[in-house]
Amino acid sequence: MGAAGNGIGQWPAEDRPRERLYHKGADALADAELLAIQLGSGLAGCSAMDMARDLLSRYGSLSGLAGCGVAELSAIRGVGPVKAVRLAATFEITRRLRSRNGHSRVVLGSPEQVFARYGPLMEDLKKEVFRVALLDAQNGLLRDVVVSEGTLSASLVHPREVFKPAILESAASLILLHNHPSGDPTPSREDLRLTRQLVECAELLDMRIHDHVIIGRERFISLAQRGALTKGD
Repeated sequence: MGAAGNGIGQWPAEDRPRERLYHKGADALADAELLAIQLGSGLAGCSAMDMARDLLSRYGSLSGLAGCGVAELSAIRGVGPVKAVRLAATFEITRRLRSRNGHSRVVLGSPEQVFARYGPLMEDLKKEVFRVALLDAQNGLLRDVVVSEGTLSASLVHPREVFKPAILESAASLILLHNHPSGDPTPSREDLRLTRQLVECAELLDMRIHDHVIIGRERFISLAQRGALTKGD
């Protein structure tokens, strides 16, 4: 730990983000200062604050940095696996806090409620993730399941993986969700084809798909609102 001359604890008091946070509150700190606290220390000739500014410049914002996986963070000079895990945990805590509406029982009765819950969890991801939210008869969330990660296709999103959790949970209905890393939630042909396939499978199983919500950056599209969950579209 000897090179810690660059650690926050060695900075002049007026420049220490930790002490500024303690005395002035977290909302008084800039993004770079909050990030420097999480990094804890820098490298020889490069303080944690310098490193934080460099990361924000490289990724454009905290949101851009939060979209990085642990492996990518770990490969950054001066970050390494320990700091990468710390950052990833911090970003995930933030997503989970943003996605919760303050009630013990989460109700997903509209696309807006679905986006409020899952937008913070999925809008910054750099790969497509397909989830299924399982609902009770009052549209209360029982639990959700990640079905696949990667390019969305029927070969990756198998009906068995979608409906098995719903059957085990005795769910009254399902909501399909996936994100577009581009930030544009406009449905592709594959999105529509896969949705119709799953709707047909649901009918055979006497189950109901309530909606398929595609999440983009700060916006979403509901395929139910577009009528894409009905036959003949």
